[in-house]
Amino acid sequence: MESELKDLAPKDQKPEPPLDGSEKDERPLLKSDSMTAEDLAELEKKFAAYVRSDVYGRMGRGELPLVEKFLLGFAFVTVLPVRVVVGIAILVLYYLICRFCTLFSAPNRDGDDQEDYAHMGGWRRAVIVVCGKFLSRAMLFTLGFYWISVEHRSPYGEEGSESENEDEEQSEELERPGAIISNHVSYLDILYHMSSSFPSFVAKRSVAKIPLVGLISKCLGCVYVQRESKTSDFKGVAGVVTERVVEAYQNSSAPRMMLFPEGTTTNGDYLLPFKTGAFLSKAPVLPVILRYPFKRFGPAWESMSGVRHVILLLCQFVNFMEVITLPIYHPSEQEKEDPKLYANNVRKLMASEGNLIMSDIGLAEKRIYHSALNGNNNVARVLHQKEE
Repeated sequence: MESELKDLAPKDQKPEPPLDGSEKDERPLLKSDSMTAEDLAELEKKFAAYVRSDVYGRMGRGELPLVEKFLLGFAFVTVLPVRVVVGIAILVLYYLICRFCTLFSAPNRDGDDQEDYAHMGGWRRAVIVVCGKFLSRAMLFTLGFYWISVEHRSPYGEEGSESENEDEEQSEELERPGAIISNHVSYLDILYHMSSSFPSFVAKRSVAKIPLVGLISKCLGCVYVQRESKTSDFKGVAGVVTERVVEAYQNSSAPRMMLFPEGTTTNGDYLLPFKTGAFLSKAPVLPVILRYPFKRFGPAWESMSGVRHVILLLCQFVNFMEVITLPIYHPSEQEKEDPKLYANNVRKLMASEGNLIMSDIGLAEKRIYHSALNGNNNVARVLHQKEE
């Protein structure tokens, strides 16, 4: 998963001068004396999909009430150390399981940069999947998600709440989808989907080289991509994803794909435009909606560094997650011929069923917003730039 909080602007790009010709103010925008309440309100309206609204503020650095300071300090010295130790233990344990199951086994290769162990069969694959699901749920439990509300929507509009222990495959007995489509709120989304269906993800190529996590990602069957690449290699990765989706749809023993068509995270209340890559295969998809209700700290990964977010998350005594699994969406003939129409219709359905607000902004606007929060963009340019 990429971090949009790093390298907000290319290093070789010269900063634009302020409109009034004065020197650029390097202070964070939210601490700038020139930032009025009206400017802040307009900024948040323009980039509403990325605005945090919990007690910790937009960048996790807000002034906290005395009670919240006490709870945070108490959790920092009691709950956080325990969770860190248990979390590392779970990660190392699963790495050792994956290492054992892949001994003397050659990975499946698809091109020079794509390799995985997700196509293994027999007891090795069974152990990796079963242990992966169990330990992913154990990790969520360690992070404070003691109970996850899972709701399956029927094709006829009826609703039924089910316990999280009931496998999601029960709603897919009639047919297996080519891919799972989900909104993207946090890195926690990945842990939930691992615990639920253990699918393959699209990940940065550098993930394969991370200690411990790299091997686990190969056992998941991740498709590696070089972010921001516009070369033929990127198109090749899109082809690999399409082939994997078709393979999962046609072969029940093949690893299924899990895709976040928004391409980045939001604050959980909005749904960004979908990219069409997940819909090029013309195969049915399974839409899943994730929500993170909160009272103090919002688990949505927005506007703050990964380290700060993890620390604040670990300091919450209880965290909450709600999941809505929609019926498998079968594209019409018109949608099969028009991936953009297919993507838009699935997006509209998910927004309606999940009570999400559809937004037209994307990753580029997110970077502008983050840059503004860090004082790297002139306020007037951010608020009054022409819409593309």
